[in-house]
Amino acid sequence: MSTTRKLRLGPLPRTESIKLTFACPAGLKADLDRYAALYAQTYGEAVDATVLIPHMLEMFMAGDRGFKRRGKNEKAAPA
Repeated sequence: MSTTRKLRLGPLPRTESIKLTFACPAGLKADLDRYAALYAQTYGEAVDATVLIPHMLEMFMAGDRGFKRRGKNEKAAPA
């Protein structure tokens, strides 16, 4: 009997999104694809790695204490 462990990234919420394009190293892309496969196995929902990236970044930023501290009083600069 195997125990399914939850991933740090839980089920994905439905959100409005804006398309961004970026390049990443081949090793990172392979890791993202492996994570997407594990996500599908864990939650029973097949997703492409590109769907997971925004949620991973959001979690990363939410957990970054330095960003939170500085971000409370600063507005994001326009790109």
